[in-house]
Amino acid sequence: MKPELVKNAVGRLVPQIINGQKHVPFQGIGQFRPTGRKAAPLIPTCIDYPADGNKIVADLKTALQKCGLHDGMTISTHHHLRDGDLVSNLLFDTIHEMGVKDLVWFPSASFPCNEPLIPYLEDGTINRIEGSMNGPLGRFVTEGKMRGTAVLRSHGGRVQALQDGEVKLDIAVIAAPCSDAFGNANGQSGPSACGVLGYAKTDYLYADKVIIVTDNLVDFPNLPMEIEGNYVDCVVVVDKIGIPEKIVSGTTKITRSPDRLMIAELTAAFLEQSGILHDGCYMQAGAGGTSLAIGYYTHQILKQRGWKTRLGFGGSTQYMVAMLEDGSMEYILDAQAFDLEAVHSIANNPNHHPYPVFNAYNYHSKGNLTSMMDIMILGATEVDVNFNGNVVTHSDGYLLHGIGGWQNCLFAKCTILPIPSFRDRIPVIVDNVTTLCGPGELIDVVITERGIAINPRRTDLLDKLNGSSLPLVDIRDLQIEVERICGGKPERPNFGEHIVAAVKWVDGTVIDVVREVKV
Repeated sequence: MKPELVKNAVGRLVPQIINGQKHVPFQGIGQFRPTGRKAAPLIPTCIDYPADGNKIVADLKTALQKCGLHDGMTISTHHHLRDGDLVSNLLFDTIHEMGVKDLVWFPSASFPCNEPLIPYLEDGTINRIEGSMNGPLGRFVTEGKMRGTAVLRSHGGRVQALQDGEVKLDIAVIAAPCSDAFGNANGQSGPSACGVLGYAKTDYLYADKVIIVTDNLVDFPNLPMEIEGNYVDCVVVVDKIGIPEKIVSGTTKITRSPDRLMIAELTAAFLEQSGILHDGCYMQAGAGGTSLAIGYYTHQILKQRGWKTRLGFGGSTQYMVAMLEDGSMEYILDAQAFDLEAVHSIANNPNHHPYPVFNAYNYHSKGNLTSMMDIMILGATEVDVNFNGNVVTHSDGYLLHGIGGWQNCLFAKCTILPIPSFRDRIPVIVDNVTTLCGPGELIDVVITERGIAINPRRTDLLDKLNGSSLPLVDIRDLQIEVERICGGKPERPNFGEHIVAAVKWVDGTVIDVVREVKV
């Protein structure tokens, strides 16, 4: 039976019932107000746990049995090991051997390394994924092969879903590079060190049961306690939780592409001339090649001006660490480390602090870090002429990226998308984004190698830069120029009627859907 669809506040047709559960259509920025109280896990008692604090069990199967695993449960994992993760696949190999079916997998993200889980989607071990997807899993889902409907949330939306009781988490399985027998864990040391466990806090607070899987068991107390053992049910010790060279990259490099470098230089010039970059500002930039180049050029401006940023929020990289170490940045608040220098810095620099997305991105909380940020540098797969953004699909309709923190970061004082005007001769500026992930009223500036398009809503920026040397362009003129270069508008995908995924906004409402691509 086809789901009944309603038009939401941005004109997208979305279902109100997804996987048998009622959901609210997107109502507009700041229009949905939650009610009720936060969810809570079961009340435990220490009588049921070892008096000596030793929670180590023989293997993952034993831990799952002790946690009461059965058909239909929701199980979470995390992506702080990124494409080096070995625990998610081990988890579902074990569950498949146990014969348990119809599970909901609730990852903070999946990666190409999780392609071996596709047979478990096919045989019903996993009913559906409610989490960001990268690579082969996204392709599998977009082709309509998954049994349930995927639900895509931002990192902050994932926090919201657990906190608000939209998702009841039965078992959280947390890969920890360092843990003691009680379950106190962190990501700072050991052969699989990843720096920060910035996605797991919500899970260990709200899951009924929590399993720590580690390859680096240390004596009690394991400090710092990024995860506190009082929330942990079992500890499993394995030979290896991750492949180090795929967890973090020691070769994170600034782009060498002339076009991307031009975008980075334009972005830095825009920040300086607009006054958005200033002494004491707060900033966040990503770890892609263009973002790293923007960070480098911004660093040079800070040193030339004698300025320093008050804090940087990460994903941290060696370039952000360099700013911290030479005094151009006072503090780093860090949700994940992207390279070896950042991992080392977290462990050794007292001004480099782990800061979970639970604190940074939760929209249903008493304040939000991203709304305090002066500068937010993000990417996008598509932007339309109304400044709406897409980060989960390309113009071919395939679901190949996760939302990550992208939606949450849109609330910064100035959100900038430094993006190429086309990729593989396919225009990035389009009439309407294939999948709407972020409304245009929150995207302030689009910077390409062919000019800077400022959202007409930002009259303050337009006035400030009137008469400047910057190449300001109207986004519609930019679209026309790029289409001329690329030979016209991109072809629309051949979508079917089947909805394969729902895209949630940061407040838990449904902003768009992803439909099956017919092959």
